[in-house]
Amino acid sequence: MTQHDSDPKQRHDTPEPRRPGRRVFLRAAVATAAVTSGVAATGATAGGATAAPAPAGAPAVAAAPGGFPDYRYLKTLLTPSQLKYNPTGEIIFPCVRGVYDKLANPLGRYYLYYGPHDAPGGICLAYGDSLEGPFTEYTANPIVSNNWQPHYKVSHVASPHVLWNEDVREMWLYFHGENSTTRLARSKDGITFTYDKVVLTTAMLPAGSSETSYARVFRHDLPSRDARYVMLFMLNNQSNHRDIAWGWSRDGRDWTFDQQPLVRHSDVGANNIGGPHLLSRNGSTYVVYNTGKENGGNLLITEVGNDFSRRNHLGLFYDSANSAPDNGRSASPSFGTDRGVPYMIYEAGERLQGSIAVARG
Repeated sequence: MTQHDSDPKQRHDTPEPRRPGRRVFLRAAVATAAVTSGVAATGATAGGATAAPAPAGAPAVAAAPGGFPDYRYLKTLLTPSQLKYNPTGEIIFPCVRGVYDKLANPLGRYYLYYGPHDAPGGICLAYGDSLEGPFTEYTANPIVSNNWQPHYKVSHVASPHVLWNEDVREMWLYFHGENSTTRLARSKDGITFTYDKVVLTTAMLPAGSSETSYARVFRHDLPSRDARYVMLFMLNNQSNHRDIAWGWSRDGRDWTFDQQPLVRHSDVGANNIGGPHLLSRNGSTYVVYNTGKENGGNLLITEVGNDFSRRNHLGLFYDSANSAPDNGRSASPSFGTDRGVPYMIYEAGERLQGSIAVARG
């Protein structure tokens, strides 16, 4: 899977059963929306085989489309009330990176980036030795603030996405502030960053665009476009319906952006979609993204293919549970593999009222 860090030396116990959720209802709801939008939801496993039926009396569970694991909630990792840096009582957009084989003397095997969204925001760091936690809050958060002179002074900075750039052996941080602007900063240690440049603004998209934010960048070859990196982000305009947009770059700094959305909200029967993440599996490429709570608050998946020419909307990837911490909404996933076990770290809970949780595949 794209952006996974693996260490197969240690085995984990069998994943615990997931809390009883809403998968049967939600898969039916997504399928209905898909039919309405001209797409179909699927519960097929890798290779196209149908998932085995659940035992009598057990909650119905289906593998995620595309042969991905059926991720199940494991635990909450970060809660705003337990953090020293907590200016707004909310945190969003986790990004986890394995650094044990990349940085000299890291604070832990894994760095978890996150932060509040509302003003003043701030890019924050926690670190730990397992993707199951615990994660320790860095003592000098935020590591990037909303006032970085002489480069900018904005109401807030948020949505950190860190890419390990093997070409220069640096951690590249993409973050937004304001919602119309995505910026790049670079670091040798994943903690102290040097400002680089603006990489995306609404002016680079069609007239009327109002938000170009929540960007994630991935190493992905597109030979036909002479590109080695792909950016996914949320696009909003005067319609106030959010879509997934994308761009490509040779060096991760200078970008070309498709003027049409990669995935439209209307394609999947939602009012808004966001929080995209790129994944690769079984020779193809996929985008996972969240819907708003009004449309289920779940993660959906679309196959785009290795050259981004497909639009195969596969439906439900992960359904949010009614109970805490999801409370009907899961969003902004980040993925990693710890000692051969796949994990998904995500926003759990109401928008700007949630926590950071981990699910295990």
